[in-house]
Amino acid sequence: MVFGLFWIVAFIQYKTKFIVQVSAASYYYDSKPDETGKIIEGSASVCLGFKFAYLNHIGSLAIGAFIIGVLRLAKIIFVYAARRAEQVTGENGAAKALAKCGACYISCLEKVCDYMNESAYAYMAVAGGSYFGCAWDGFLLNIKHMLGFSFSNFLAKCLIFVGKIGITVGNVFSLLFIMGSITGDMKEVSSVWGPCVVVALWTYFTASVFLGLFDTAVMAMMTSRCIDIDVHNGTAKFGPPTFHASADNIKAKREEWEQKQRDKKQAN
Repeated sequence: MVFGLFWIVAFIQYKTKFIVQVSAASYYYDSKPDETGKIIEGSASVCLGFKFAYLNHIGSLAIGAFIIGVLRLAKIIFVYAARRAEQVTGENGAAKALAKCGACYISCLEKVCDYMNESAYAYMAVAGGSYFGCAWDGFLLNIKHMLGFSFSNFLAKCLIFVGKIGITVGNVFSLLFIMGSITGDMKEVSSVWGPCVVVALWTYFTASVFLGLFDTAVMAMMTSRCIDIDVHNGTAKFGPPTFHASADNIKAKREEWEQKQRDKKQAN
């Protein structure tokens, strides 16, 4: 029953991410040049994402969720066995170190498989196909465009974190303004820290849920761009111009930074 719960939760998570990825991929490839050669910005088809998720690739989503469910169940079993071993051996440092290393290894394996699943589903959103074929093709695509994927994921996580902090701080200051200037509740509470903490925690949780979709969309857009470039011999034929301009700007800055690092090594 515990494994079934893990499997269902993981399936719902990947199904939601896959719908977002299909929507982002449809937005990318719907942005294409018209008769005059000017690229017209397209639209994201959410209904197509639901169709692909429930009618075309529901088995592939279940396979990826099954792998994550197995790893999460193995982690719980290992942690339970490690605690029992600690109770039997007492204050044995070797047993504690082994338990910590094993739990860290399983957590690392879970994160790697989770990223591989997202990469597979992003490739599947563009090209279709089976789970294992898309997982292998997505892995090769990530290896080929490793710097682009790593830098875009890092930049997306930084922007998401800044967004969470900004929204949380803005809501807290809005609360203080409303309590002090509109409702007059500032005089009725003994301490303002309680409402501020509740609003901050709830805001951060809500922002995490909604802004997490941005990270998934970035993965789908980067996968679409890399496939587009590979298919058309290094030139992107689809995609919104602003996205390509930002990606090219990031690539140019990264190459400039790498050149500066090489110059420093040669100077030393």
